[in-house]
Amino acid sequence: MGILISLLVLSGLIFFHELGHYMAARLMGVYVEVFSIGFGKRLFTFRKWDTEWSLSAIPLGGYVRMKGQDDSDPTKKSYDEDSYNSKTPIQKIFILLAGPAANFILAFFLYFAIALGSPNVLSPVVGDVLKESPAFSAGLKTNDIIVSINEVKISSWKEMSEMISAAKGSINLEVDRAGLIEYLTLTPTLKEAKNMFGETIQKKMIGIGSAGVTHPLELSLGETLTYASEKTIWASTMIFTGVQKLIMGDVPAKELGGVISIVKLTSDASADGWMSVLFFAALISVNLGVLNLLPIPALDGGHIMFNLYELIFRREASDAVMMKFTLVGWAILFGLMGLGLYNDINRLVG
Repeated sequence: MGILISLLVLSGLIFFHELGHYMAARLMGVYVEVFSIGFGKRLFTFRKWDTEWSLSAIPLGGYVRMKGQDDSDPTKKSYDEDSYNSKTPIQKIFILLAGPAANFILAFFLYFAIALGSPNVLSPVVGDVLKESPAFSAGLKTNDIIVSINEVKISSWKEMSEMISAAKGSINLEVDRAGLIEYLTLTPTLKEAKNMFGETIQKKMIGIGSAGVTHPLELSLGETLTYASEKTIWASTMIFTGVQKLIMGDVPAKELGGVISIVKLTSDASADGWMSVLFFAALISVNLGVLNLLPIPALDGGHIMFNLYELIFRREASDAVMMKFTLVGWAILFGLMGLGLYNDINRLVG
């Protein structure tokens, strides 16, 4: 069941990506020949709105084939009025950006739905207190609830952690201890920690761990919109940064995951309920949007790069150059997919 949910989620995200391209193409007057979810043998096909809609056997991608555009052979062009090639560079860039944009918009709505469902967040309840830490010296105890820091009310562990990390000098804590209010003063110290990319960083901490207590996040409509916006921006920034660190070598290539990882993680999320699935679907949706913007000729970002060239130099790149770059792009793309698959198999076998 988990694998089926994973494939449905992945296919749904791909559908919205391609739908963005489709709608933008139609808006620009481009004839869309095929809209396909998946690759390989076609399992189900019908014709509607002058387009052939297909569901294919390998549900690990999709494509919108427009008149005059063929990624397998970029030299095949048509300059009919309803062809992709007859449009201006700005119009073509609009069509290309519409796919990733659809993924970012979908992620926003998924986060919005999550916010409406009152997701659980970690409460600022103290678990373990490390000996000889600032918290231990100040007298913090297990099950203490941090109510405020420097007279600023906090409602989650994340808020508390961010305020401690940003603290300059000592901080004043208001603590609820079994219904009684205590006031403590302590000074966070710099310690080594791991960030989300596995890098060692210096971070201000006070030496406490979470008790694992959670509470539902109750938000107004305005706060719900803010939550969805912030989460979408956070996910986009995180993935952009992750790609950058991977390219620069700051994150080892073994951390790259492939489709098996996506299916497994989505399947695991489905065991924790619909909200976990929505969280992961939103993250994958942003991931699809970001990765498709990379300047690799086989992806949207590569096509955008060619159109920017045409916009700046007032001429199209030559067929020979287009063909060479496209072949290199496919080689890079298949190389990354192969590396992700290799890493996935290594993780599965331990």
